[in-house]
Amino acid sequence: MKGQEFVDLLAQHRYDFFAWVPCSLLEGVLSALATRPRLPSLPATREDAAVGCAAGAWLAGGRPAVLMQNSGLGTGLNALASLSLMYRLPCLLVVTWRGSRGEDAPEHLLMGDISPRLLELAGIPHRALSAVSVEEDLAWATRETFAREAPVALLVPPGVLESEHMQSNNRDWDRAGTRRESAIPAGHGRADRPGARAQIDDVASLKARISRYEALTVVIRCLADEPVIHANGYICRESYAVADRPQNFYMLGSMGLAASIGLGVALTRPGRKAVIFDGDGNLLMNLGSLAMAGGLRPKNFVHFVFDNEVYGSTGDQPSLSREVRLDRLAAAAGYPWVRAVTEPGPLEAAAREALDADGPAFVLVKVTPESRAVPRIPYPPTVIRDRFRAALGKA
Repeated sequence: MKGQEFVDLLAQHRYDFFAWVPCSLLEGVLSALATRPRLPSLPATREDAAVGCAAGAWLAGGRPAVLMQNSGLGTGLNALASLSLMYRLPCLLVVTWRGSRGEDAPEHLLMGDISPRLLELAGIPHRALSAVSVEEDLAWATRETFAREAPVALLVPPGVLESEHMQSNNRDWDRAGTRRESAIPAGHGRADRPGARAQIDDVASLKARISRYEALTVVIRCLADEPVIHANGYICRESYAVADRPQNFYMLGSMGLAASIGLGVALTRPGRKAVIFDGDGNLLMNLGSLAMAGGLRPKNFVHFVFDNEVYGSTGDQPSLSREVRLDRLAAAAGYPWVRAVTEPGPLEAAAREALDADGPAFVLVKVTPESRAVPRIPYPPTVIRDRFRAALGKA
């Protein structure tokens, strides 16, 4: 089947959000998606990031699909287990099956052999896509993923989808206010861009003068009804203690994916600000999220990073953020609006400005390592999901 025909089938089943990591077996499909502005596709830096973006898209009312090579199943398994499966989030997985016949490059042979067993072990229903039953297989997968509220996989052996190349008429994301220009003007979004650099260098010392709990209190006071995706750990727990809101999506697992989930929300709901409460350890685990947000440039994406320079949930081991300026990484990745703050007053001013700015906006909040004695999130994952989805008007 040609890639264009497969994309037509996906459109018939109303899939409207595509996050992908490339594979040569998907060349025709990805080329066809690039010509369809009504079916925008997102290049993800890793498979787990793609799963995170798809999760955010479904929470915001989209119908997501993730396209990847089976070598990426290993990379994506934690996200599938502690995000998609734990929160029960539908997602179509289109997974190319390299090494399925025991004949491929050496790096594909083991994964080709164990791919079906990995999916079975994770409890993900799957079926091998057949050239003679593509329509039936896709219809089955669509019914299963939405009936089960869980990811379902189609394994795609070589030869089922043709690898024709097509000229793209839509190389840029084009979804209601998230479009980026094909050529970025010199210096735009870089750390040496005058506006961004001035704001970063205005902070002579980044010595924290506020606790994370106090910083969260300041930022939450600035919010209206914006959805907030929380990184896992004490950020969730302290934010819950400050002010529990139905608009809060609390991450209980999938460390590092808060920004990816937030990006899925922002791109699916471009008319509404999407806020991320991230941590330094979480962000360092998924630095590709900076490139994804900075490259796609959704104007409604507001990224707070509460940086205490330690891994607080596991015993305060030092993080590399004490050596690396995360605000400068964000500016270099293309965030046009970047601030770094260390005190309550400047934090409140930066928070209010970030929420009004054309983003993506990035606020680095240096905080002290202390943590409050606060309870764990009391809600089951599906309750967190349903409250958040209802708050976005998509229950």
